[in-house]
Amino acid sequence: MATPYSSASTSKIVQPFVRPEKPLDRSRLALVTTGGVHLPEQPRFDIDDPAGDCSYREIPTGAHDLTWTHAYYRPDEGSDLDAVFPLDTLRRLVGDGVVGELSERHFSFMGAIHDPTRLVESTAPDVAGKLVEDRVDVVLLTPS
Repeated sequence: MATPYSSASTSKIVQPFVRPEKPLDRSRLALVTTGGVHLPEQPRFDIDDPAGDCSYREIPTGAHDLTWTHAYYRPDEGSDLDAVFPLDTLRRLVGDGVVGELSERHFSFMGAIHDPTRLVESTAPDVAGKLVEDRVDVVLLTPS
């Protein structure tokens, strides 16, 4: 079932890529994922919602103990969370001078959102406003 926010309708009004205004080594970067990443004490994403869970979780840059709500996440089989939410890798890149700095917070959504109405009208604009408030220059988007 098509929604008023199908990719066909938004592709004409949203420019997904722009040229950076300054070099990466002088930029503030934030991560945004659809991998369902969250802190263990935060509520899990609702993977049983047939419309999809349009909520998000804020992840502080200093977080080291992360988990994810995902049907294919199997920590006992060695799933690599850094492949979906590369916060550890980005910390190293800041240390190496490749990235200027990380934002104080990052954002995680759940993928498989079949009805994106709430996402488009509420949660995505809320996160976009927070990224602007945090003076983020670059956003690294990671799917799962």
